[in-house]
Parts: sequence; C-alpha cells; structure tokens
Amino acid sequence: MSRRDEIKMTDEEVIAFLEEERIVIVATNGHDGFPHLMPLWYVLRDGRAWGWTYAESQKARNLERDPRASLEVEAGVEYSELRGVMLRTEVRLHRDLETVTALGLEIFARYTGAEGEEVAEMVRSQAPKRVGLEFVETGARATWDHRKLASGVY
Repeated sequence: MSRRDEIKMTDEEVIAFLEEERIVIVATNGHDGFPHLMPLWYVLRDGRAWGWTYAESQKARNLERDPRASLEVEAGVEYSELRGVMLRTEVRLHRDLETVTALGLEIFARYTGAEGEEVAEMVRSQAPKRVGLEFVETGARATWDHRKLASGVY
C-alpha cells in the first residue's frame, strides 16, 4: 500500500472531520484568471457542504460566471497531526428567500449557538442580501490524515 493510500480518509471519516471543523476555504475562478480564495462558515446537509454569502460578493459574482469551486478544510499543527479534505465542486446558487433564511439560521446556530426571535429577525433581515451556496462534489476528492502513519514521519 502506498503512503498516499495509508493516509486517505474513508467517507465516514470525511463527514466526521467536516462536522468537527469550522472553516472552509473556498477557491473560485476570478475574472482575471487568478484563483479567489476566501474563508467561509458552513453547515453539512446530508453530507454536503452549504454556506451563504452576500449576493454582491466577489465569490458570488465568480460563481455566477463559473460555478466551479474547490474547497479545502484542514487541521493540525505538527506534520504528524495534519489532516484535511479538498473537494472539487459545482456550486448551486440558491436565491429563494425561504431557503436562504433557513440556511442562515442553521449557520448561526452552529457557529454562535444563538437562537430565538432576535437571531431569527437578524437572519431574516440579512437573507434578502444573500445567496445560499450548495457545494456539489463533481470529481475526485483528496484527503489526508497523517495521524494514520505509524511513525508520523515520512
């Protein structure tokens, strides 16, 4: 077995990792040909990452032009602790107010623990300015978990 195969995560490990981590780096294709990378809060729905962003943001404009995006979530400090997931996706933009509002409520609950009418009102006021981002995997994913290596050193 190759080293690459030794550190690969299973589908179940990928879901657990994505549920545990908090920030995804989203790479979209910029109008000038350079990648545009930005951090984003996300939630998982049926194993698929979803986020939201301002409809007028650069990443939303990039995705309107070209729906392809790469996602990366990583963790670890020491080499022997490094783990991560890189996904190739096509992004479905959701503009339906009900969908965007529900997504915003999920995101705020996950990241702030805040719920209730005050948070719901804040999310409802934000939702008309935002779009939902559904990241649909389209190609091979790359995963790594260096903790799987017995020695932890290459």
